[in-house]
Amino acid sequence: MCLSSPVAAAASHGTTLYQYKNWDVQIVTWDDGTSACVAEVYYDNGDSFSVWKYKDATTKLQFYSPSWNFGDNGGTANLQVQIDGRQPWNLNDADLYKNSVLFTLPNKAGSGEFLSDVTYGNTLFLRDESGKDVTSYSLSGSQASLSALDGCLQRLH
Repeated sequence: MCLSSPVAAAASHGTTLYQYKNWDVQIVTWDDGTSACVAEVYYDNGDSFSVWKYKDATTKLQFYSPSWNFGDNGGTANLQVQIDGRQPWNLNDADLYKNSVLFTLPNKAGSGEFLSDVTYGNTLFLRDESGKDVTSYSLSGSQASLSALDGCLQRLH
């Protein structure tokens, strides 16, 4: 599991609240006392897809692979995410940092629709701007895991 928050550089530790299939839901606390909740689907090769939720209602997506190396300032990229055969979502100006692609969901209705697609989807496809496949993630178990993520968020308040 990748316990590297999309925004925090300080040391962290996580407490597992829920596990199902390849999903893990944790409350993560950093040395400075801040905390967040994360639901992550991960694979033996180190690849993962995470949904981070913070007390201030910010939701961040993290796509991680040990095979990526964007450096400390990899810039940004426009990407697409498609869940099953649904309409693709555009992740414009996603941040590239070390081994991660990071994206903050806007605080509007579309974010809820995106997370609903994740909740009820089977497979998430990460693609480049032109629609070429980068990688994919199984969403099996996502409904229970994202429900546990919301329960974790209640613990932060």
